[in-house]
Amino acid sequence: MIESILVASDGSECAIAAEICAIALASKLGASLSGITVVEDHLVRAPSSEGLNLPPFPEAEASAYYRARGDAILRRFSERARAAGLEVSCDVANGSADDRIAERSLASSLTVLGRDSRSDGGRGGLFGSTAEAVTRKTTRPILIVPAGAQVTGPIVLGFDGSPGSKLAAKLTVYLANDLGEQVHVFVDSKDKGRAVTRFDDVRKLVSGLASPIRETSSTLGRPDVKLVDAARDANAGMIVMGAFGRNRITDYFIGSNAAAVVRTSAVPVLLAR
Repeated sequence: MIESILVASDGSECAIAAEICAIALASKLGASLSGITVVEDHLVRAPSSEGLNLPPFPEAEASAYYRARGDAILRRFSERARAAGLEVSCDVANGSADDRIAERSLASSLTVLGRDSRSDGGRGGLFGSTAEAVTRKTTRPILIVPAGAQVTGPIVLGFDGSPGSKLAAKLTVYLANDLGEQVHVFVDSKDKGRAVTRFDDVRKLVSGLASPIRETSSTLGRPDVKLVDAARDANAGMIVMGAFGRNRITDYFIGSNAAAVVRTSAVPVLLAR
């Protein structure tokens, strides 16, 4: 199911964690690996200086610098991959980071990127602005990695009965079997009867698991908080959930629960779609 993995890196702490996670996954899943970094247009174009009487902006020098930086980021990533016995193809692209990454993601089974990028400090967003924008624009599964995280440990599946969570369940079966990890299923419902129905549904979807699942549910509190807590209690290595929940409005907006989980989780979050 995951035959190719694309890693988007900008050299930040979160991006390095994403590189390490992607290499580990590619090694265990037998997937091909590629990397991309983007020289953003705003970094090499002259800022507005009308009426300031400034010397010419060194656009050529700035472009050469950021291109060299991009090459260095991907060279370091390639060295990590080769040390793990993997071959990797890499490319430095130009333009808007989220647009270029989303475009390249269409040719990969999974895209992996850090939750926060170098430029997120002043740009805001539900979580890291680049990761958020790529999540909105891609139509492929995406793994978002916080700083210092690794994909080792049980997988927590967040299931709410939505189409996205059903895709997440199928992806979880594949990952758990190939990675040799146990699955914890978290179901949130304010109605106990509905929770029972959802567990019945998810058991059918994960019937192909090599190991029995562990089940946990909650009828109180915010579902995103409870899911993150469940992952912490399970010493999980990954959360898998649908990019959109049952209250999905349009393709443009990521589900509110998914956004909150990505923003607060200490482990990588795989958003299925």
